[in-house]
Amino acid sequence: MKVPVYKPSLIGKEKEYVMDCIDTEWISWKGKYVPRFEKEFSEYIGMQYGLGVFNGTVALHLAMLTLGITEGDEVIVPSFTYVASVNAISYVGGTPVFVDSKRDDWQMDPEDVRKKITDKTKAIVVVHLYGHPCDMDELCKICKEYDLFMIEDCAEAIGSEYKGRKVGSFGDISCFSFFGNKTITTGEGGMVLTNDIALWERASRIKDQGNAKYRMYWSDIIGYNFRMTNIQAAIGCAQLENIDYFVNRKIEIGKKYRDGLKNLPLKTLEPVGDVKHTYWMCSIMLDDANLRDELRHFLEEKGIETRPTFYPVHTMPMYSHKYQKHSNAEYIAYRGINLPSFPSISEAEIEYVIKCVREFFER
Repeated sequence: MKVPVYKPSLIGKEKEYVMDCIDTEWISWKGKYVPRFEKEFSEYIGMQYGLGVFNGTVALHLAMLTLGITEGDEVIVPSFTYVASVNAISYVGGTPVFVDSKRDDWQMDPEDVRKKITDKTKAIVVVHLYGHPCDMDELCKICKEYDLFMIEDCAEAIGSEYKGRKVGSFGDISCFSFFGNKTITTGEGGMVLTNDIALWERASRIKDQGNAKYRMYWSDIIGYNFRMTNIQAAIGCAQLENIDYFVNRKIEIGKKYRDGLKNLPLKTLEPVGDVKHTYWMCSIMLDDANLRDELRHFLEEKGIETRPTFYPVHTMPMYSHKYQKHSNAEYIAYRGINLPSFPSISEAEIEYVIKCVREFFER
């Protein structure tokens, strides 16, 4: 049996909507699906304004530009995250300031955030990693206390909730990714959301070459071409029609792994606190880091594809010039594995993965 770690679930009207783009010849950034997707996704998250862009990294970059992050500004970000969360800070000349994570829920540690704030701190990038929300009560309190911008990186947490409120509805700006392995996909694609009309208008101009609103082909700021295509948005609209199924199915898959992997020398990433954890990836953390690669190789031989968890960004060459120690981030990163977790995975495939993991430890 071959079990991929992820594949998109195109079970709705994706083909119908894409063919509509082709038949009407609206295949670039203009067309009815872009504003529709922006509106419907914003409403799903609980935000007023949305801007579709062509990937999640661009969404983060646009957020930095919109908030005026620049050289000399420090931006606090977890080290245990995908590197794009950090690179976007560097794109605009800002300085990433790394914080550690909590070992129970793998999310950024608010206590460490407080320790890292200086008079140069301008923003915090709150990353909801692997579908589990961060401690938003504490992080919102910190931003308010120190008058900091909050950028939510929700690339891996579409549909996740903190105390009944969807992540992406807390920050000044929130960013989403619709890459092929995300909870909903547009192939590539991303979204920037905000409740601030001034931020939305500024971001709208930056993403569209800095064009002035009332004068065609006239720019008075430096802008970029960050636009989402009508075809991407068409796929997104179809995906969004099945969002509740995707989220509920991923939670169901996560519970099956939790129950099936009990009493082994590992921990599954489970909800901590009053949260809705949507299991973007079904993640496990081995008690013994030395067995991580051995288990992955064993599963590969059985036809099961896995992924390691992200390396702490503070250990990467371009960010390691100043030695740091983030013990929890390192502990989790070198023990973590992501198991197959796509919505269309069959019960037989889940059982096969569980059987093989158990077989490895029971040899």
